[in-house]
This record gives sequence, C-alpha cells and structure tokens, in this order.
Amino acid sequence: MRYIIIGAGAVGATIGGRLAGAGIDTVLVARGAHAEALRADGLRLTTADGTRQHRPPVVTAPGELGALRPDDVLLLTVKTQDAIAALDAWGDAEVEGGGTAAQRLPLLCAQNGVESERLALRRFARVYGVCVWLPATFLEPGVVSALCAPLTGILHLGKAAGGADRRIRDIAADLARAGFGAPVVEDVMRWKYAKLLGNLGNAIQAITGPDPDPAKGALMLRAVREAKAAFEAAGIDHASEAEQAAARDGKVEQPAGVRGGSSWQSLARRTGSVEADYLNGEISLLGRLHAVPTPVNDVLRHAANIFARESLPPGAMSVEDLTALADEAATRG
Repeated sequence: MRYIIIGAGAVGATIGGRLAGAGIDTVLVARGAHAEALRADGLRLTTADGTRQHRPPVVTAPGELGALRPDDVLLLTVKTQDAIAALDAWGDAEVEGGGTAAQRLPLLCAQNGVESERLALRRFARVYGVCVWLPATFLEPGVVSALCAPLTGILHLGKAAGGADRRIRDIAADLARAGFGAPVVEDVMRWKYAKLLGNLGNAIQAITGPDPDPAKGALMLRAVREAKAAFEAAGIDHASEAEQAAARDGKVEQPAGVRGGSSWQSLARRTGSVEADYLNGEISLLGRLHAVPTPVNDVLRHAANIFARESLPPGAMSVEDLTALADEAATRG
C-alpha cells in the first residue's frame, strides 16, 4: 500500500514521516512555504527517538501524481474547515484501471471532531474514522516534533459507519510498524466523541495561553458538562475516561514543557482559521438540536474565531475576561 497524507501538518507529517521511516511508501501533500521546505530539504521530524530527515515525495494536488494506484490509501489530516476542498479535489482523482478515488480508494479521517466522517461519507464509498491521540508541534515550515514515548501516538481505527474489515487491519499493521498504537475497534466514532470532550479546551488554550491555571480548568469543566448533557439528549455514547486512560497507560507519555495544541498552533502560525466550529461548535449544534443550553461552548467558538480572523496572538485574553463572557452568555440564557 502507498499512503497519501492529505495535509502534512503536525499530525499528518508525523504519521507520514514515521511511515516513511519504516520503509512504507508514503506521499506528503502540503502547500505554500511548508511544501517548498519539504521539497527542498525534506521533513525534519523529531520524535523520542531523535531527529531524522525524511524525504518522501511531496505534492500540492492530485494531478502531480498522475492516476492514483489501486493500492493507495488516502489519509485526510487537514483541519476540518479545509476538509470539503480536499475531499472534492482528491475524490475526483482518477485511479488506474478506471473509476475515481471516491469510488475505489479507502479514506481515513484523522482529525479532531466528528464532522469529517459525515462530510466524507457523502463523497467516498469507503470511509474510516481515526481517533487521534498524537500530541505534535508544527510552527516552522518543514519542521515537526512529536515527543511522546514509547509510542509516538495512539490511533484508534474503524469503519466510520461502524465495524471493521481486513483493509483497516492491514493499515493498522503498517501504523504499528511505524511506531504507533493502532487498535482496531468496532465503534471508532464512540472514541472520537470522547476525544471531542478533551478538545473543547483547545479554544481556551488558544485564547488565554497554554499555561495551566485553575480558572481555565473550571471553564473547561463547564464546557464538558454542557457537552455531556448534549450527548445524553442526543443519545450519543462515548468512551469513558477509564477506557481512554487504559488505552494510553504506559504507551504514550508526553514530556514536560511541550506547549500549545492544534488551535494554539494555528493562531501562532496565523493561518486565519481554527477548528472551533467543529469542536465547541459541534456541542452548540447538538444543543440547538436537542434543546440543551451551551453558552460556554458558544462563547469559546465565537471568541476563537475572532482571534483567528483578526490574527490576534494566542493568549491575548485573560481567563478572567473569557470566563466573564461565558458568565454573561449563561445569564442571558
């Protein structure tokens, strides 16, 4: 199999680099200065094993590869706000022997949130979910770090519609060779909904900074309580904290001093967008559909988007001011 990593940022480049380092055929898809750096100097990936330079092929669009191969695996790692453009571009790509990628090739959605699978299933016949637990940092073109050990990350895998098959088990075997935990599960979306709860704090970290603070923890707890109430109203199950801890225990340990999750990094790189619509916004959506108030998540989504659009630096608002906005929204009802 050949893996095409659509979106070689923090997560995508880490997976792609580790696959390439294991001798597995891999292509990185990137754009702008990052693509230029990858082409010129390769990917400089730092893991717990040290820093290595990887030089897999780099493209910016499907046409640069010609017709795709029947054994290609598409791994979607762009942020969810960029997913539709990527799905449309790669879904229409021709595959050797006839047909399109959307008709013939497996697509794995390795992103935060739960929306990409729904977007993909409208276009692709073979869609798999990936619950990503892979702390990684991408702030400089061509340079990525992912320092967890002894495994680089945990990637739960399964069919987006439920179940598993031989294809995803073969993919899991390749990921395991590359240094990841890759458990195949029958209910991958249950794991992704659980991961979504943890990602509700991405906006808090981006807006107020990554340093720990009891006030940030209190605001996060309020966001998670809203989410769990919305899940219950919608009949959505999710993996328990005990299950998640057991899955990671002794397998992935993150060193101290690593700063900034995905939304914080997006603001630091001034990308112009963050995932908040598909993290906190997912809870707002469920709340509106099922009559559950979600004022904290509404405020976090709105504030994070303002930071991204106006290129405000991460951490520019105090947690006290952000909490006051949430309190005001809760009072308004």
